[in-house]
Amino acid sequence: MLDDVYRDTESKMKKAIEATTGDFASIRTGRASPALLDRIHVEAYGSTQPLKAVASVNSPDGRSLLVTAFDKSVVGAIRKAIETSDLGLNPNVDGATIRLSIPPLSEERRKDLVKLVKKKSEEHKVAVRNIRHKANDDVKALAKKGTITDDQIKRGTDQVQKLTDKFIKQIDDLVHGKEKEIMEV
Repeated sequence: MLDDVYRDTESKMKKAIEATTGDFASIRTGRASPALLDRIHVEAYGSTQPLKAVASVNSPDGRSLLVTAFDKSVVGAIRKAIETSDLGLNPNVDGATIRLSIPPLSEERRKDLVKLVKKKSEEHKVAVRNIRHKANDDVKALAKKGTITDDQIKRGTDQVQKLTDKFIKQIDDLVHGKEKEIMEV
């Protein structure tokens, strides 16, 4: 029973780490990364599609991205989606391909991005803490039913806290790595 609580808690916390990694991948650094365009959705074929569904994205060098549409008819929609995004990129259309130059970040923009990373990390830490809270409630519910002893309650909450500390540290490590990547000139 306690093992189920641990497994469930760890699984949810791993998902929180995956969400953190995904959020951080979409934050622009000085380098061109195809993950930068992961959040972009394109109006194509009568519905909203993720960019990856209508085009391939690669980085021929560290300073630009090349978006190649699978169907030439959606190039305009892709260009519009990139222009209206919050990335501040200017697409150059050339047939079925769109080239995006990634300008170097100013010092002020780098600091703003670091603040954004810290803000997002705090949101993810809150999510991990909420998972901990739910796990502790589950342990207490088992105690109320009389299926576990007082010692098991203590061990259970300690184990949940250890999991929480482990995943909070992973988020801190991700923040540190992303901060270093953003501030690198």
